[in-house]
Amino acid sequence: MILDPRRSVLLTDFDGTLAPIVDEPSAAVPLPGTTELLVGLADVFGRVAVVSGRPVSFLVDRLPGLVGSAVEVVGLYGLEMAGQDGEALPDPDVAPWRPVVRAAAERLAERCPAGVLVEEKGATVTVHWRAAQQEQSWVTEAVAAEASRTGLAVHPARLSLELRPPLVIDKGTVVYRRCTGMAGACYLGDDLGDLPAFDALARWAADEDGVAIRVAVDGDDSAPDVVAEADLVVAGPEAVLGLLDWLAATAG
Repeated sequence: MILDPRRSVLLTDFDGTLAPIVDEPSAAVPLPGTTELLVGLADVFGRVAVVSGRPVSFLVDRLPGLVGSAVEVVGLYGLEMAGQDGEALPDPDVAPWRPVVRAAAERLAERCPAGVLVEEKGATVTVHWRAAQQEQSWVTEAVAAEASRTGLAVHPARLSLELRPPLVIDKGTVVYRRCTGMAGACYLGDDLGDLPAFDALARWAADEDGVAIRVAVDGDDSAPDVVAEADLVVAGPEAVLGLLDWLAATAG
């Protein structure tokens, strides 16, 4: 089957997909040329979007060339997206949960062991144990206690746990909405938070007789479940860049 790119969607994660995984989350940057490729692909494909667990402010800072382009920037698993000037536009249901998240982040930061990083993202908070892997049990218990206390939902990720508002919003809802009415769709990701996107892509393909391609980015500590669910596996962000370059050349 030959698909019209204008009726196709290209969606991609950020960390581990466009940007190599690093020990310090704030140090993550996309590979050179990534922004230009995405903007060029948006001239060919019906929709192109970066869908990440990072805040919009972080994504816009790292991918400034996307501001004002046709590429959508979706942050915090769909809890916010970027406006035309790059400002974060939160889902209206998020506002009541922000002080809850802030208080949970403060309590976790006050008592976390050395090496454990508490990353508050406004509407979510992630607790990383990458630099202190012996503290995984502490993180698991502390995050579970905060979830019980606050009503926030726990989501596992790479060497971390995240607390999010208990809303029916995730990468899966983002992906399904953007695929509706299209003929083909591709999603690239590497972590557990990308599994809902893979699942949504499969549901959409069944519901609308669409062509779906789920691409797993297999790095040193990528989630095995993501690789197992994929239709195609590529070896790291460098291979992603090569795939995007090939799409730009062939679809154009």
